[in-house]
Amino acid sequence: MSFYGRHITFGRSAERCTMLTTARRTIRPTTVEFEICGDFDLTRCAAFPADRSPAGRAAEDDPGTLRLAFPLDGTGEHVGALVRQRAPDVVSVEVTATREAVPAVAEQVRRMLSLDVDGTGFADAVAADPVMRTLRERHPGLRPVLFHSPYEAACWAVICARLRVAQAALLKQRLAARLGCAVAVGGRTVASFPSPEQLCALDEQPGLSAQKRQRLVAIAGAAREGLLDAWSLRAMPVEDALERVRGLAGVGPFSAELIVVRGVGHPDVFPRHELRLHTVMAAVYGTGVVEELEDIAQRWQPFRSWGAFLLRSVGTSAITGSRHGGEER
Repeated sequence: MSFYGRHITFGRSAERCTMLTTARRTIRPTTVEFEICGDFDLTRCAAFPADRSPAGRAAEDDPGTLRLAFPLDGTGEHVGALVRQRAPDVVSVEVTATREAVPAVAEQVRRMLSLDVDGTGFADAVAADPVMRTLRERHPGLRPVLFHSPYEAACWAVICARLRVAQAALLKQRLAARLGCAVAVGGRTVASFPSPEQLCALDEQPGLSAQKRQRLVAIAGAAREGLLDAWSLRAMPVEDALERVRGLAGVGPFSAELIVVRGVGHPDVFPRHELRLHTVMAAVYGTGVVEELEDIAQRWQPFRSWGAFLLRSVGTSAITGSRHGGEER
């Protein structure tokens, strides 16, 4: 990674942000560059934010860029990141944060875009599966896009329960506007989701039931205690990580998989409880039996999470009428 600075004047934030993070002043964003191992296409990936909201998507008038704002893991400092792909094997991240936080912000972005995983073996892992091979060839460089953190993934799981995705995305954006922080990223303002400390102050929120508010506060408390630390969960065996997050308020089997796969970023998990994925797989493989789908996914090791993301994101639309994958199983 290489670091170099640029000057920018960071505007005055809301008073609550000044109190809960660092005092806002002129901040010199630092640009970090990553070398990529394997295929990666930022433009493709930017079309599939984890919460399916437009907040982090590339602007139509600024293609090839991704603007992110989020509370930093561990500290809750609200930070910004402007992501660009400089070359097929190089991504740059312009980080807006205190100097000491820059490396941690860069690593969090790296994890969010699945750039912390060596993707050179993905093509070989799916080569024997004609469905997956076709998808990868038609969508080269598409990697899983994660939530900013396991904490945000857990909050999303609570917010979206029994709601349409569009409704849940709107509620999440309103929470960010009310309790979070507005962060200047690349000349524009991006709302950052409330930090665990801020979310602990949640009382009334239109659209959120009392039960959901209680669960969100409990998740915020768990995050403050370190129970949702991404690196700790990533280092655990998958079953241990799933068991830990299942202990959180409002987190069942489906939500636990969401947190571990799309929040922690474990690359090799088959989601046994994700019905949307199973529906797509049934359409292209000719079976909806979970055990059989799990057997199919064994082919993709050690990239089962990546394969599931690819199918969920572009599966049936990319292979219209294809069922030969089931025949060659």
